[in-house]
Amino acid sequence: MAKALIGYMSSDLRTPAHLTAENARLRARVRELEDLVLTVKNENDALVAAHTADIDTSMQEMQPA
Repeated sequence: MAKALIGYMSSDLRTPAHLTAENARLRARVRELEDLVLTVKNENDALVAAHTADIDTSMQEMQPA
């Protein structure tokens, strides 16, 4: 049974080159996506702040003097 388990697992303990390259590519893609999420979040925060300022300004104009 031990031979079957060992045979099932990779006999080469080193990581194959294609897996290392794929891992590096995926890590780079994750970094890109994290940067994109941060950029979109910052843009969204700026839009919310601008919208809130517009609402505050319009509310002040609507109140009687």
